[in-house]
Amino acid sequence: MSKSSASFTCTACAAPYKKWQGRCDACGAWNSIVEEAPLSSGPKALGSKGRAIPLTDLATEEDPPPRASSGIDELDRVLGGGLVPASAILVGGDPGIGKSTLLLQAAASFARRGLKILYISGEEAAAQVRMRAQRLGLQDAPVGLGAETNLRDILTTLDAERPALAIIDSIQTMWLDTVEAAPGSVSQVRAAAHELVTFAKKRGVAVILVGHVTKEGQIAGPRVVEHMVDTVLYFEGERGHQFRILRAVKNRFGPADEIGVFEMTGNGLAQVTNPSALFLSDRDRPAPGSAVFAGIEGTRPVLTEIQALVAPSTLGTPRRTVVGLDSGRLSTILAVLEARCGIPFTGLDVFLNVAGGLRVNEPAADLAVAGALLSAREDVAIPPDMVLFGEISLSGALRPVGQTENRLKEASKLGFQQATLPTGSKTTGGTGMRLQQMADLTAFVGEMFGAG
Repeated sequence: MSKSSASFTCTACAAPYKKWQGRCDACGAWNSIVEEAPLSSGPKALGSKGRAIPLTDLATEEDPPPRASSGIDELDRVLGGGLVPASAILVGGDPGIGKSTLLLQAAASFARRGLKILYISGEEAAAQVRMRAQRLGLQDAPVGLGAETNLRDILTTLDAERPALAIIDSIQTMWLDTVEAAPGSVSQVRAAAHELVTFAKKRGVAVILVGHVTKEGQIAGPRVVEHMVDTVLYFEGERGHQFRILRAVKNRFGPADEIGVFEMTGNGLAQVTNPSALFLSDRDRPAPGSAVFAGIEGTRPVLTEIQALVAPSTLGTPRRTVVGLDSGRLSTILAVLEARCGIPFTGLDVFLNVAGGLRVNEPAADLAVAGALLSAREDVAIPPDMVLFGEISLSGALRPVGQTENRLKEASKLGFQQATLPTGSKTTGGTGMRLQQMADLTAFVGEMFGAG
């Protein structure tokens, strides 16, 4: 019998390799290739025919899936309206960001509403989880608690107890005795996730899996796990800020890119029902380098403050420091300002930040970023009652963005009186705000800062 050779797989894109190498040729990721244990035997041929699967058509009507509310509105919003039975949810986030705290609070809230909940911890002893529950005031919640990493024992317990929701903290600590690999390896994570998701679908038990993240911010392990589950949530935030953002990047039962906003307090995570007012709470007086962006996160309009600082550089290569935005987008906006408007940033350090720890991904923030940069460079404050939004093209033109009316309504609700937006934006003008529509970045610079 020939000896089976080792195989290697990229954890980012699942590309196979015969030997280890530092960089994946398929996706370009570094240090993502790990060894996988070979199969004990090859696949067996199909000896008999399988059964025919039942078929329906697209016109078949079915009732929407029932949902269980957690009582935490921000969590229900991200889940698409509540917890769906037999669904599989993957939650990722940085260490210490509050994943276990959020899920323990959610477990207690579900249990107090009459659902049978099991919390299985593979990283902490049961006593440690009880201590956290006492600090959060949740010790009286009827939550079943277990500490185990053997997946066979966990599945046996779930099959016997049949809870409405099982929380597994975390998937990287689970190990299956049929897989010859260490816990946390690609083979173990993939096999454990497959067994748990299959169990959830067959037994009608909702499962929440906690996943570790890499230094790049992606959930560790094979990307196939994200394809297996129904919903992928990221818990974002900076340890230095009290705000935490729960973001849905995939949801088969609701809108993706929906966010829930929480505030870290001494008694755990408190939900924030009006994040716009909270993100703008420290704007007492106008200051150069500050611009308010009217953005959309999922279905929710959110106003955030974009801050910029421009200072002479003593280095040969000026610094470009970005927090909460894409650094590549900053480079593009700086290039457009110089090439189309004749405003150079050569020899200047540029620092850009989104206040409150929120991460902004939509291109509609381009105009607010440009406004903050120009305000900091020219030392001229933007009117404090103005919001900005719009996408900047490489030609310097301003492109309209979606949901203009919702952005303006949110700004008007918070007391803003005027808005600068691209020409051609769809709006009814019923918000009572004074609208300044600009065709290109040159017109914006000339109107706001008297140059261009």
